[in-house]
Amino acid sequence: MTQAASTKTPIWTKSFNINFITNFLIYLCMYLLIVIIASYTKSEYHASDSIAGLVSGLFIIGSLIGRFATGRFVNKLGPKKILLIGLGFLIITQLFYFIQGSLGLLMFTRLINGIATGITTTATGTIAAFVTPPERKSEGISLFSLSLVIGAAIGPFFGLLLIHSFPIELLFVICLVCGIISLIITFFVNIKFDITPTNNKTTNQHSALSIHNYIAKEALPIALIMLIAGLTYASILTFLQFFAEEIHLVALSSYFFIFYAIASLITRPIAGRLMDDKNENVVAYPAFICLFLTFVALCLTHNGLLLIIAGLLLGAGYGNISSCMQAIAIKVSPPEKYGIATSTYFIGLDLGIGFGPYVLGFLTSTMSYAQLYGIMAIVVLVMTVLYFFLHGKNVKSEQIS
Repeated sequence: MTQAASTKTPIWTKSFNINFITNFLIYLCMYLLIVIIASYTKSEYHASDSIAGLVSGLFIIGSLIGRFATGRFVNKLGPKKILLIGLGFLIITQLFYFIQGSLGLLMFTRLINGIATGITTTATGTIAAFVTPPERKSEGISLFSLSLVIGAAIGPFFGLLLIHSFPIELLFVICLVCGIISLIITFFVNIKFDITPTNNKTTNQHSALSIHNYIAKEALPIALIMLIAGLTYASILTFLQFFAEEIHLVALSSYFFIFYAIASLITRPIAGRLMDDKNENVVAYPAFICLFLTFVALCLTHNGLLLIIAGLLLGAGYGNISSCMQAIAIKVSPPEKYGIATSTYFIGLDLGIGFGPYVLGFLTSTMSYAQLYGIMAIVVLVMTVLYFFLHGKNVKSEQIS
């Protein structure tokens, strides 16, 4: 009966589709710039690897600030209103890229653009949780997360491709247009938002500065896992271009993220159904193994085939870890905490991706990029053990209805 009902409840509704496209365009802009901003900073301002990594990471730190500020207000104002406000702010911050100035101005622009992105993606993630049928929650979140994956693949691909033939201003124009389109189509999203907190007295007792207004304690273990996952992913986002130059595979490096997207597109829908029908461990552990093998392949890469294999493994590994952990963060939290749980999940991810480039920049000054990826493989093993103790060992083997 439950299975029959779930097959009749559609996921791809008008609101889901619009929210999917909006999230895709936001992440397209984010990743379009994040893969080239470090090399741009080095060439334009003659910055070191560490400072270039900081410029790249400041965007994510800004995103972290945006999520902290947003998580509390999503349940008060509603995710659609937050999304519209965030998109307006996003368009304004994208205009700052066109102002020629100093390294300090670029850092400021990256920070405020990140804040706007954090606000908007927290809202889209919360909307996805509400417009997805409850009985297909994991599958719906997994499918929605494909918008991030596609954006994270197409963005770097075009970023690395266009930067060699066109001025960086073209990339700024693309981001501005994407922001405007997102704002227009978001007006057509319909969402029933009438959640009333089940514990009003407790909620009202928390002061405005209480951590409970910004962090969902149920999602904290998952946020820690995503912090580590984000750190490993940052090593690819920030340093893949330099690594490709080191091994003379620059032309092929832009296609790395396309293969990442292909593997994610194939495996994510299957992973989402497995989580609903069985449990999250069935998806999580194979994904951890694939991510480990990603860094083993990168560490050993000396030809194009191994680089392509690494991209496919990244899609099956990190691509499914991110969607799986987001679904878990929603699953372990009550409906009135969907907004804060989504924010908590992304805070962990943003911390890893945001501070990762700066920290890893110090390591690259003492070792090769291949050696860095070897260390990341060990980090993935540590992350897998942590997942087992923080969540995996408590998962029931039977289907959760």
